[in-house]
Amino acid sequence: MSTTTEFSDGLVALSVEGDIATVEIRNPPVNAGNHLVRRGLLEAVAELRHRDDLAGVVLCGAGGTFVAGSDLREFGAPLAPPQLPDVIAAIETLPLPVVAALDGAALGGGYELALGCDGRIASRDAVVGLPEVGLGLVPGAGGTQRLPRLAGIPAAMRLICGARRLKADEAAALGMVDAVAEGDLRAAAADAVRALERRKRPVGARSCPPADAEELAAARTDAERAGKGRPAAAEAIRLVELAATMPLAEALTEERRVFQEIRVSPEAAALRHVFFAERAAGRVDGLTATPRDLSRAAVVGVGTMGAGIGYAFLKAGLDVMLIERDAAAAEAGRARVDGLIAADLKKGRIAPEDAEAFGARLSHGTELSRAADRDLVLEAIVEDMAAKSELLGELDPVVGPDCILASNTSYLDLDELAAGTKDPGRVVGLHFFNPAHIMKLLEVVRGRATSDAALATALRLGRRMRKMAIVAGVGDGFVGNRIYAAYRAQAEMIVEDGATPWQVDAALEAFGFAMGPFAVGDLSGLDIAQAMRRRRDETRDPRERYVRLPDILCEAGRLGRKTGKGWYDYDDGARRESDEVDRIIRDEAAETGRVRRDVSDDEVRARALAAMVNEAACVLEDGIAQRASDVDVAFVNGYGFPRWRGGPIWWAATEGSDILPGALDALAGAVGPTFRRGPVERMIQSIA
Repeated sequence: MSTTTEFSDGLVALSVEGDIATVEIRNPPVNAGNHLVRRGLLEAVAELRHRDDLAGVVLCGAGGTFVAGSDLREFGAPLAPPQLPDVIAAIETLPLPVVAALDGAALGGGYELALGCDGRIASRDAVVGLPEVGLGLVPGAGGTQRLPRLAGIPAAMRLICGARRLKADEAAALGMVDAVAEGDLRAAAADAVRALERRKRPVGARSCPPADAEELAAARTDAERAGKGRPAAAEAIRLVELAATMPLAEALTEERRVFQEIRVSPEAAALRHVFFAERAAGRVDGLTATPRDLSRAAVVGVGTMGAGIGYAFLKAGLDVMLIERDAAAAEAGRARVDGLIAADLKKGRIAPEDAEAFGARLSHGTELSRAADRDLVLEAIVEDMAAKSELLGELDPVVGPDCILASNTSYLDLDELAAGTKDPGRVVGLHFFNPAHIMKLLEVVRGRATSDAALATALRLGRRMRKMAIVAGVGDGFVGNRIYAAYRAQAEMIVEDGATPWQVDAALEAFGFAMGPFAVGDLSGLDIAQAMRRRRDETRDPRERYVRLPDILCEAGRLGRKTGKGWYDYDDGARRESDEVDRIIRDEAAETGRVRRDVSDDEVRARALAAMVNEAACVLEDGIAQRASDVDVAFVNGYGFPRWRGGPIWWAATEGSDILPGALDALAGAVGPTFRRGPVERMIQSIA
C-alpha cells in the first residue's frame, strides 16, 4: 500500500510503494527550484535517512517536467537557505541510492540536481543541459565538476559555454544520462534503483576521462568562441579544468564562490532582464481569443524574404504553397526554398527525413486561386503600398472566410493595406527579419481592425516557428525599424560632423554591437534606405536636418556589398576603409559649408545610443510598442544589440544613467528644430 507525505506546502511529495520511495517535485508549471522546493527536498531526504527496508529512491518531477532550472527571480538578492549544494550533499550522503527520472526539461540547477544522484534515466523527450553561461552565470551546484567526470573535460567545456540543451539520445551518447527509457519512465528508474543493489554511485567519486593537450586546446578555443569571450565563459572554462586537477571538495567551494560573485554582476542582471523580457513579449493584456488552427499556408512573392518565410512555415509543420507572377518566377522561388533546405541538410541542422518531409509539403504555382484552401496567406512582394493593397484586395474573395491575410510589410500602414478587403479584421502584419528562417525576431502588427482571433493566431504561429514575437501597433517602421532609423540617422549626422563611417562602426562594435550601422547598411543595400527616403520626401519637414551622403553614394553606384562598394570597399568580400568615401564626405562638407571637427568614440556611442533610447520613448508614448522591455527584446534579437547589456532601455536605466542626460542634450542640438524629446525618464522607471 502506497503512503504519501507532503513537504513545503505540497511542493514536494514523498511516497513509498513496496521497496521504492518516490520523491516528486510539484511546483508548476516547470518545477522551478526555489528555496521552498529545496527545503522540501531536504525534509523528504531526511525522512528516508534511516529507512533500511527500501531498495532506494526515484527523484522525479510532476507534470511531465523534471526541473527546468532554478528560479531566477531569487538571483538578484541573497539566496535563502537551504541552497542547492546542501540538497545535493544530502542526496549524496543518503545511504539509499537515488536515481533521477528526467522528463521534459532538466536544465541548469535541475540537471545539477540530477548529477547529484546515483543514476539518471531520461524519457525520450527529455532535454538536459547547463545553460547558465547564457545568463551570465556559471553552474554553481557542482555542474562544472560533475559533468566533466561524465562527458569529459572537452565536451563539458563546449556544452557549458555554448549553453547547449541536448535531447535524450545525444545526452546518453555523451554519458550525461545512463539510459533512455522506452516505456514507463518511473518504472525504468525504479528498475535502475534496484539494479544498484543499495550501492551508492556518486558522480563526484569518478575521475575525469583522459584528454590530450591538443584536444583540450581545441575545446578551449571552441568554448571561448561559443561564450563570446564573456566573463562567465572564461570562469566556466577555468572551473571545468579544475575538475582534473583539484580535489572535488575544494573545486566545489571555488565554483560556489564564483557563482555567488558573478550572479550579482551587472552582466548577469542584464541577461536575467532579457530572459524575463522575452517571456513577457507577445503577451497581450485581455487577449482571450482562441487561436485558429493552422495547417496550410501560402506565400505570395517568393524572393529572398518570401523563400525564407516559406521555409520557416515548413519548419513549423505547415503545408506551404508558393505563388509567383509567372512560371519562371515560381520555379525560381521553389528553387530558393529547396536551396535553404539543402543548405540546412548539408550543415547537419536537419535530418534527411526532415528534408524529405519538407519537400513533400511544398508546392508552387502561379494562380492566386491556389490559395483558396489555405488557413493563412502571406504576401511578401515589393514594399509598395499600391502593389500590396491591390494584391490583398485580389486575395480577399479567393480565400475562405476564416483565412488569415498577412502582410510582411516593414514600414507601410497596415490599416491602409487592410482597407481594400471586405474583412479587415483578418488582416495582420507579420514583419520578418532577413534571413527570415534564421532571425528570431518577429513583429506581429495589430491594425486598428485586426481581430483578437487573428492576433492570437499570429502569436501562436510565432511560437510554432520559435520566433521571438513582439506586438506592434501601426506606425511608420513599427517598433524596430522606426527606432533603428533614428539611430542610423544620428550615425550619419555624426559622420557629417567629423567622424568617419569606420570610426563610428568601430566605436559601436567595441560597445558590443554585432555590426556598426554603416556595415549593416552595406549588407542590406543602401538603395533600400534610399527608397524609404524617397517615399518620405513629400512629407518631410523642410526644417529637418537631412544628411545627403547616403544619396550621393547611391548616385555613384555605391549600393553596398552587392555592388562591391558602399560606405566601404569590398574588393575581395572583406570590408575596407574607402578613400573615395572619405573624399565624398569632405567634398560634401566643403559644398555645404559644414565645419568638421574631431569626434571622440565616447561621443559616438553616447549620441547613437541616446538617439535609440529617445526614439524608443517616443514609440512607447505613441502606443506603437506595448512595453519598454519589448524594445529590448527587439534590439537584442533583431538588431545586434549586445545581449549582455540587456537591450537599449536596460542600458539606459543602468550603465547609461549617468551619461544619458548630457547625451540627450547633445542629440537635441545635433538634430535641430525638429527634435522631439520623448519621456525617457518615465520609460526608464518602468523597467528599472
